[in-house]
Amino acid sequence: MHLAFFLLLGASLSRFLIRHPGEPRTPWIIALSLALALLYVLGPALGSRPHDERRPTARRLLWLGAVVATWVVLVLLAPSFAWCAVPLFYTGLRTLPAGAASLLVGLLTVFVVVAQLRLSTGFDPNLVLAPPAVAALATAVFVHMERQAARQRALIDDLIRTRRELAATERREGTLAERQRLSMEIHDTLAQGLSSQQMLLQAADRVWDSAPATARGHIRTATEITARNLAEARRFVHDLAPADLADGISLPEALRELATRTSESGAGNGGALDTTTAAAGGSASGAAPSVRFHQDGTPAPLPDRVQSALLRIAQGALANVREHAAATTVALTLTYLGDQVVLDIADDGRGFTPPPAPGAPASPPASGRRVRGHGLPAMHARMRQLGGTLTIESAPGEGTVLSAAVPLERNP
Repeated sequence: MHLAFFLLLGASLSRFLIRHPGEPRTPWIIALSLALALLYVLGPALGSRPHDERRPTARRLLWLGAVVATWVVLVLLAPSFAWCAVPLFYTGLRTLPAGAASLLVGLLTVFVVVAQLRLSTGFDPNLVLAPPAVAALATAVFVHMERQAARQRALIDDLIRTRRELAATERREGTLAERQRLSMEIHDTLAQGLSSQQMLLQAADRVWDSAPATARGHIRTATEITARNLAEARRFVHDLAPADLADGISLPEALRELATRTSESGAGNGGALDTTTAAAGGSASGAAPSVRFHQDGTPAPLPDRVQSALLRIAQGALANVREHAAATTVALTLTYLGDQVVLDIADDGRGFTPPPAPGAPASPPASGRRVRGHGLPAMHARMRQLGGTLTIESAPGEGTVLSAAVPLERNP
């Protein structure tokens, strides 16, 4: 539009100089043409009216008035300059509110019609109808463009707002996910280790005078658990795999080592830990059961996150058995079924009434012990993250079977 204005201004000036050489008004025409061009150039420096402002600035109004006044004088002196009206239509529409801009376009159109009639030797209907048609077309195009621009601005604003909200939501979800990860890691490692350490140190304190060798054995076992917990803490702070899976150790090897370590956690002490606990008026629920590991099916490579989750579930389940079930034997079975891998932990303990799975309707109360805490919800959460399932079969006095199944991607 700026280029069209200067082309029309130059063409109008050339037409006047060619058709009216040597006229006294020529210097005025040239001076006014240069003044109009200079004023038009200053327009972008003043800036258009912002879309969110209803009224233009006083400086912008003064500039528009100067442009229109200079053009009017030029048209009075040389009617051929009326062709510059079309770019001025857009200038007025960009500067003024809709109502004032429409009024200005109408006045400029009337002025153009009068100027063209002055040039003609007789009445020509085209001179009366063409300028209003051009003005109407220019106004319609501008209004349509403004509406499209307004829609685009609204869409862009919505997009930016949605993107910010999505980013905030992702940050919150990331924070919650990291918090859940740390809580599960702490529960399955540090919390269980601290519980074992407390039990061992209490037992060592009770037999410190009567059986110092046994007490030293408890302290050595507690020290080993502390070392393992320290290694686990360092690894899960850095979001690394469990220490039992470090250095390329496979999941079956880690589970077999876990079973051996759990079985031996009460061995070598001559049963003094259980005897001391019972003598103190407590239960022998802290006794270490005999854990057997078994593997079925053809082993297949598992993703690191699947191995970590299954190992953590095994650690949490065995800790629950040791602390709550009073079981004597536990069967730890890892089964490869081709399209999924299944980890089963079965014990012959006293059993309990399983709580409903997250999202499932609560079952009516039944007799028997209920387990409440963070362990089972954490196991369910791990399975949900992997798209797997966790099922618990138990009843008071009948032992417990916990099964974690994770689907595997088939290789083509």
